[in-house]
Amino acid sequence: MRLLKGLILVGFAFAASGAAAQTVKIGFITSYSGLNGNLGPYMERAVRLYIKQHQHELPPGVKIELITRDDTGPNPDKAKQLAQELIVRERVDLLAGVIFTPNALAIAPLATEAKVPFVIMNAGTSVISTRSPYIVRTSFTLWQSSYPLGQWASKKFKTAYTLVSDFGPGHDAEQAFSRSFTEGGGKVVASVRVPLQNPDFAAYLQRVKDARPDALMVFIPAGKTATAVMKNFSDLGLDKAGIRLIGPGDITTEEELPNMGDVALGATTVFHWSAAGDRPANKAFIAAWKKEYGANETPNFLSVGSWDGTALIFEAIKQQKGRLDPDRTMEIFKRWKFADSPRGPISIDPETRDIIQPEYLREVRRVNGQLANVELEMLAAAVKDPWKELQKKK
Repeated sequence: MRLLKGLILVGFAFAASGAAAQTVKIGFITSYSGLNGNLGPYMERAVRLYIKQHQHELPPGVKIELITRDDTGPNPDKAKQLAQELIVRERVDLLAGVIFTPNALAIAPLATEAKVPFVIMNAGTSVISTRSPYIVRTSFTLWQSSYPLGQWASKKFKTAYTLVSDFGPGHDAEQAFSRSFTEGGGKVVASVRVPLQNPDFAAYLQRVKDARPDALMVFIPAGKTATAVMKNFSDLGLDKAGIRLIGPGDITTEEELPNMGDVALGATTVFHWSAAGDRPANKAFIAAWKKEYGANETPNFLSVGSWDGTALIFEAIKQQKGRLDPDRTMEIFKRWKFADSPRGPISIDPETRDIIQPEYLREVRRVNGQLANVELEMLAAAVKDPWKELQKKK
């Protein structure tokens, strides 16, 4: 009887583990409230749309369960708590999402301890991926856009002023741009870091106007704060003073362009994607988005990072037939290449687990009556994180 009971228990345990393996649980943490709480849905929509369009590619019997949580904006304690709950209570196979760097850094040690792969779909500070061997990033780093921006700007302008939000990505943007701009012969006349939440942009921009640089490089997290910078830039007459507004693509994100109005015209950015990009995969992505969410809806760069991040996850699921081993998953991630990304061909750097991607020079122009980030040229086709490349040389 004891032997029989033991066999029954083993059988139940085997059946339960087999059933569980057929449902891949993704713990998805992003911001639905607080600073930039409007951006979380752009990420979730992309994940759900990819799943809907590609679920037929999954191995027979395998399903995906997306478990969403709101970290309420830049709130590392909350993000850590949510990640713990997802790992311990929900027993997720993967973690994904995250807009803000402090939140990603708070989650990193948990990913390491629990051996749960963590797919970062937005947070862009370079150091993040060094904090856990279980992190992979499908979004970008600020160095990837700001360093080539400085290279380009040094050929156009003699002087520049930098204004960035005072947290990790802002520091990266400032340092990357300043380094490449000065290497190219330009001079950074001054740099200022502003509070992440509710800064008085008028006071800071008046200082910029008084300094009269040729260009102002701005990094502000995408969303309403970027629109506030634009409007203050125009209201104070910096454009009329001949100061050119430039920056990484966060400052002219797609969902805010209609709110910015004509003040955004002429803003020049370097970034890895634009809704106006003339690529078949991008057009298909935009069309699918509009069909699913409405003709007047447009995805943004957070959507693209989340779309591609889901494609990455699908590859690991398909190769392992739904039974994910964390170390095997990370090996698959590190070898991943994706020719059909909306941004162009991308891959994961096996050494750093960061994305390798194109970078485009863009300018806000009016296209068919609507503001758009028009891609003027591809500055480079396969950009690794410059910060990590520079660290190798030390």
